Amino acid sequence: FFLAFSPERVDPGNPTFNTRNVPKVVGGVTSECTRLAAALYGTAIETIVPVSSPRVAEMVKLLENTFRAVNIGLVNELAMMCSRMGIDVWEVIEAAKTKPFGFMPFYPGPGLGGHCIPIDPFYLSWKAKQSGFDARFIELAGHVNGEMPHVVADLIADALNSRSKAVRGCSVLIIGIAYKRNIDDIRESPALDVMSLLRAKGARVSYHDPYVPNLPARAWAGAEALQSVALDFPLLREFDCVAILTDHSDVDVNRIAAASDLLVDTRNATAGRCHNAVRLGAPNRVGVVEPAAV
Repeated sequence: FFLAFSPERVDPGNPTFNTRNVPKVVGGVTSECTRLAAALYGTAIETIVPVSSPRVAEMVKLLENTFRAVNIGLVNELAMMCSRMGIDVWEVIEAAKTKPFGFMPFYPGPGLGGHCIPIDPFYLSWKAKQSGFDARFIELAGHVNGEMPHVVADLIADALNSRSKAVRGCSVLIIGIAYKRNIDDIRESPALDVMSLLRAKGARVSYHDPYVPNLPARAWAGAEALQSVALDFPLLREFDCVAILTDHSDVDVNRIAAASDLLVDTRNATAGRCHNAVRLGAPNRVGVVEPAAV
């Protein structure tokens, strides 16, 4: 028989890149294994990238996902830093990405999600230890990313405190619980961790997500099943806080902001346009809201 490994390369919700047009890395146990596996995949995929072994193919996948996790960890740390320094991290990133070389933009958020990026770097770190190597940089990024749900829960608490409200007893509506925009996947979603943390603090938590109509009790630490609530804009002011954790394209953020008393934005969906929005990584962290855009 012939044996080869080819890592998955999928970006759920991406309308541009699909199975056919994403290059396929293939590494066989022998050169003949690689040739046959490449021929098989070549019947359905436009570009095949042969490598020398399955181990190299496996490391390609781990590098790709670790690269993303580490860079997201960097911008998450920058978001917390900029907030304390009175700088808008989103403006910094937008300006930095105009550099035509040597820079690739990554964006902060409530944490990592999905079945690959939150997990693969730790597998690589574990495997490195078997070779006597301590992957400190990878583990530090994992620690930063793992703390982001706590950072967001504290941001919501600070925003409520700025309105002289305690988290306990307050009602919080989470907008978006899928781990990324425009998909229905909640695996490892940081939104679930934020919801659990708020629930533990005594908040009454609801959510709206057009892609996730039902949330089983087993999927989060809330001990009860939830259903996505309808976006009844006139009733949004009944919530003490509305928090955007996943910015689905078909959710009208401007209407949500206009109808909400207090909005916490972890994705820069409001981009500083809303007078009642507190943004992750912006200088208004303790309830000092920005002026509405003209």
